[in-house]
Amino acid sequence: MSPNLRIATRFLTARKRAMLMSLSCIVLGVGLFVVTQATTSGVEQFFIRTILGTNGAIRIEDKIQDTIRSMAASGREGGSNFRIAMRSEGKKYIEGIEEPKLVADALRRFSNVAGVSEVLRGSVVIRSPAKTDAVQVFGIILDNHLRVSDLEHQIVQGSLDDFRHSPSGALLGREMADRLQLDVGDSFVLDTLGESRRYRVSALYETGVSDIDRVRVYLNMGEARSLLKRPTGASFLQVNIFNKDRAPQDAAQIEATLQYSAASWQEREKVWLEVFRALRYSTAITVSVFTLIAGLAMFNTLAMIVMEKTKEIAILRSMGYTRQDISRIFLWQAAVVLMIGTVAGWIVGAAVTYGISNIPIRIRGIFTADTSIVNWSIWHYVAATTISILMVMAASLIPARRAARLEPGDVIRGTAQ
Repeated sequence: MSPNLRIATRFLTARKRAMLMSLSCIVLGVGLFVVTQATTSGVEQFFIRTILGTNGAIRIEDKIQDTIRSMAASGREGGSNFRIAMRSEGKKYIEGIEEPKLVADALRRFSNVAGVSEVLRGSVVIRSPAKTDAVQVFGIILDNHLRVSDLEHQIVQGSLDDFRHSPSGALLGREMADRLQLDVGDSFVLDTLGESRRYRVSALYETGVSDIDRVRVYLNMGEARSLLKRPTGASFLQVNIFNKDRAPQDAAQIEATLQYSAASWQEREKVWLEVFRALRYSTAITVSVFTLIAGLAMFNTLAMIVMEKTKEIAILRSMGYTRQDISRIFLWQAAVVLMIGTVAGWIVGAAVTYGISNIPIRIRGIFTADTSIVNWSIWHYVAATTISILMVMAASLIPARRAARLEPGDVIRGTAQ
């Protein structure tokens, strides 16, 4: 142990209660920062996984047609040709995808694309013995759709194999089935375009997203085409990618290459992502108040030690200690308390986070969860430590510099300030 550190630890014992106050604030600040960031980012990450597993990373929908009007005229005037081109602003979108298989084959050539599923969507009326309601039919090729969604893991009752091998089978959301009082094996009727057809519930799924679970009925693609009178084409293509963070860049590249509108999951869920980001920042600012209090307590404690230890400081200066040595002694005191408080804060934060992750809680609405959701990330601990270092050490600089300016002669004469 260096002499400066040894003296610093001796000075620390002079005001134990004040140092414990600073230490407890650092522990609370670091621990609460880790816990709040783990919970808020955990909810955000779970929401993102739900969205990716339900609606895919990228959605390809409409054909883009530039609104260009060209008039070309050729003639000779002084041996020159001329052409006049007029371009109006904006783009024209042609609804749907005319050749989904060709577009899907082209999409699979992109290096980041993991899977493509064509979807045919249409509005229908569903009738059961208990209720009549408006819903949307989603025609899918099951094996392709399983590559771009978590539908296989969202089945809560019934079997996908029954749906795969049954032309009249359908997948209903749990919320929709409860409202219609339907169960696996029950039959219901879909009405559209003046025609009624009877189907059977093959399985029930639950994504946790109410807007999906209460309105979306999955049918096999062939049956959906027959019901909706759409023998060709698709409403949109759902795309899964390997690196979800590259979705905006991939969507822009796909749109420029294939001339189809491509929306990334970040663009589709921009509002919710902004809400989660604001929540993370607000909780971080709120819990950082404890670290600010720790910094102020450290400032007050060191200032009091400087006032009480003027004679000791004068003796040290007389023994040959430089101003830098005196400053380091007081900074060491802050560093020791900061190090102990930070490590203890890590332990408290990890323990509380683990405890919260095991608390049973039923969440329904934008996703489904039966326990509290947390996100374990080393960056939460790094951010908490960085904030503590900045606040506590910054507050310790002023008392340390004041102690370094004390001169032995001023202390003896009683004129030290």
